[in-house]
Amino acid sequence: MTRTVVPLVVAEKISKSFGIKPLLEDVSVGVHAGERIGVVGLNGGGKTTLLEILAGIAAPDDGRVSRAGGMTMVTVTQRGELPEGSTVGEVVLGTDIAEHEWAGDPRIRGILAGIGVEDLLDRDVSALSGGQRRRVALAAALVTDADLLILDEPTNHLDIEGVHWLAEHLVNRRVAGGPGALVVVTHDRWFLDTVAQRTWEVHSGRVDEYEGGYNDWVFARAERARLADAAEERRRNLARKELAWLRRGPPARTSKPKYRVEAAEKLIADVPPPRDSVELSAFAKRRLGRVAIELEDAQIEAPTGQVLLTDTTWRLAPGERIGLVGVNGSGKTTLLRALAGEVPVEPGRRIVGKTVELGWLRQELDDLDEDQRVLDAVEEVAGTVTLGDKELSASQLAERLGFSPARQRTRVGDLSGGERRRLQFTRVLMAEPNVLLLDEPTNDLDIDTLQQLEDILDSWPGTLVVISHDRYLIERICDSTWALFGDEKLTNLPRGIEQYLERRQSEPSNSAPAPRSARSSSSERSSSSERSVGSSTGPSSGGLSNAEHQAATKALARAERRLAKLTERESELHAAMVEAAVDPDRLAGLNTELQQVLDDKEAAELEWMEAAEALE
Repeated sequence: MTRTVVPLVVAEKISKSFGIKPLLEDVSVGVHAGERIGVVGLNGGGKTTLLEILAGIAAPDDGRVSRAGGMTMVTVTQRGELPEGSTVGEVVLGTDIAEHEWAGDPRIRGILAGIGVEDLLDRDVSALSGGQRRRVALAAALVTDADLLILDEPTNHLDIEGVHWLAEHLVNRRVAGGPGALVVVTHDRWFLDTVAQRTWEVHSGRVDEYEGGYNDWVFARAERARLADAAEERRRNLARKELAWLRRGPPARTSKPKYRVEAAEKLIADVPPPRDSVELSAFAKRRLGRVAIELEDAQIEAPTGQVLLTDTTWRLAPGERIGLVGVNGSGKTTLLRALAGEVPVEPGRRIVGKTVELGWLRQELDDLDEDQRVLDAVEEVAGTVTLGDKELSASQLAERLGFSPARQRTRVGDLSGGERRRLQFTRVLMAEPNVLLLDEPTNDLDIDTLQQLEDILDSWPGTLVVISHDRYLIERICDSTWALFGDEKLTNLPRGIEQYLERRQSEPSNSAPAPRSARSSSSERSSSSERSVGSSTGPSSGGLSNAEHQAATKALARAERRLAKLTERESELHAAMVEAAVDPDRLAGLNTELQQVLDDKEAAELEWMEAAEALE
């Protein structure tokens, strides 16, 4: 497809600082008609600032921003600001349109239903929750025919179905001049990959541009890192040779050529500082016995009295990894509270293994002392923690988790939302749980942190139950997916999120069935209907059986472990060959071993690819 070259917004050499911290430095970017651009980067790195400058909400310190004449633009920020004293209908539809006009427009009806505000039109905006306000602002933007939409984290407060609908709508959105243009900040990897034609990465005051969405960006960034690593490896090898040469001979020897000494000193001085990244490593886990958490013949009710589940038996096995999905209000969080023992399951019962140590990441941020320092908040859970065979202090662990020594002295009240979320997760893991309940763990986290979160959860050996609207996270770290459809059952989905969306699409109405009061007669419970819990035994339709899936998963993990060991040995051999540069016999032996390691690594990569293809 030929890209339309009509520029809508062009920023030239813009800079913006807050205090002494420069967020953008000499940045030049442009948005053309019909383009869909995803914006990624670390929290606090300047993404929102860039959007606000493009939208005209904020002015750059230097540089200029040009906008096409007659171009219409709508911006949705994370603030959720709405005109007070108005109803939802007035905000979304305006005051000049009659009900029969918008009700007869399938596009507007589809937007109201897709964003989930069709039942809120008569409600005053002052009575809305934060999530509802964000959805109303998003719906108001989508009903317009603006040439350019600028959206800051639009998937927050949408369920998986809502995210899927929004992605399809934005891809197919049309305005008078053709496809609508879009600039969107998002941490939802599936959404980014589906929507974006180009990706801007905001980091270190710069904006790097990539073609394509999330997968293309990951590949391109990995290649950039590979080239940087190769250059750094060459630098280290040269440094080792120079330093080894300098150290040879008597310390008082001064006959070495000056240029050799200066070259070595330059190499050492030029080594860049380590990047400030989140490093999550596997925590030592307490041993789980044969039982983790089980619900037997449980009935679970919402605080309103609505029955969510009846006659439900659900056994969480040690090491089981479950993704829990469902529309907003279907009872996912209440089910998690039942697993944690905070909601009764009468007339059934809850069984907990004797060795279970529960860790629970709630949606709500911990109610911490605002004047407490980050380090104090970590030490409040534990002073030390054992990682493998090493014992780390709270300060050492906090630094490994991305809080620099200076940041550890920061007041909790001064942390950003993403940092507070990361601190909350750190506190949960500090207790070394072996059963984790995670309720929307990706909220307010940037993509780099999400990748680190997935890395630790991917190799974590305990039992895991995750509620998330992040489809990428569910598909990455969970082995099975379960859903609440509002029919008082817990349903296993062998084909995961795709099967969930297919079933929701096939339902006569996307609304959950009318809630049944807990006072309803027990005879109304369909004991003769098929029990959804436990339906995962046997082969999935058109896919692998559970046994085949488990075998492929183990093969994949085995190949990954082998690749890690071979990669480590390859690095050791390269280092040894540098040291053996003046010993030809030893160098030849090391080279022979290196060739064997490279052959073994190629075989392991082939084994990994075969296992990965089997799981697709």
